[in-house]
Amino acid sequence: MSGARLAPAHFFGRPSPAARIAAAALATALFALAAVMLLATGGWPLFLAALAFWASAWALTAALASLEPKAPAARRMLSIAIPLVFGLTVLMLWELVIRGLAVPTVLLPPPSAIAATLAASAGILFDDFVQTFLKAVVAGYVLGCGAGFLTALLIDRSPFLKRGLLPIGNLVSALPIVGVAPIMVMWFGFDWPSKAAVVIVMVFFPMLVNTVAGLSASSAMERDLMRTYAASHTQTLMKLRLPAALPFVFNALKINATLALIGAIVAEFFGTPIVGMGFRISAEIGRMNTPMVWAEITVAAVVGSASYGLIALIERRATFWHPSIRRA
Repeated sequence: MSGARLAPAHFFGRPSPAARIAAAALATALFALAAVMLLATGGWPLFLAALAFWASAWALTAALASLEPKAPAARRMLSIAIPLVFGLTVLMLWELVIRGLAVPTVLLPPPSAIAATLAASAGILFDDFVQTFLKAVVAGYVLGCGAGFLTALLIDRSPFLKRGLLPIGNLVSALPIVGVAPIMVMWFGFDWPSKAAVVIVMVFFPMLVNTVAGLSASSAMERDLMRTYAASHTQTLMKLRLPAALPFVFNALKINATLALIGAIVAEFFGTPIVGMGFRISAEIGRMNTPMVWAEITVAAVVGSASYGLIALIERRATFWHPSIRRA
């Protein structure tokens, strides 16, 4: 009797995850198409279509997030699909709101206008990318992070330097970039070396502080064990303390990956040749050419995210033994 009562509930049970995802994806596509078709009409129909699109896209994202695949390849694909769907949803809503409410382009351009500017000004954007990122950011990032790492190794051998230099480092790291950039332009000229110098100042002390903290991360018991093996300072450093410091070092590298790009762009506001991301943003905002400004912002965001992701990928390979990586 009880089995008969349970049978209908089992037959009319909840749909499978694949069915829910397919239904949400179909509804999202249909509501997006309806909203685009209603752009010329506007009013309440467009508002309701946009609201329905948002609800269905939310349901699709939630359905994807609820999945827990066991295969590593499926987990990686899911980790890409969820932010991709969410990002496309935000872009679609942005487009609908700007065009539906007829917001002036000078205030906020729609994504379609930004994409058109990206395609039409690809050559200019590439030249700005080379000037700002490949010249200033890469040079300043490598020199600043490398100098910070080597200085941390020297400070680790000297308690005097650790007590005397680190407070000064904290003071210098608090200096505003708008004050440092004009000085560097006066010292090193208007071309990319002055921007690289600003990047060096910005990334040096985060690397220094994190590396010094990482070198102290190994436990006293582990250091005592190395002493019982009669290990020298170099052997202890290479086999114990540096591996233990790697998560701290990569944390500084990831922070500096975006910090360096911000520093180079802001430094270009204070003097640069007629090329560069910061120069282009400053010049085009004066002409009220906001699609070009947003195109530069898009390039900077993509480059910064790609740099961060590359370093995170290297971190996963180099610190595969760390508990935070093993749990991922």
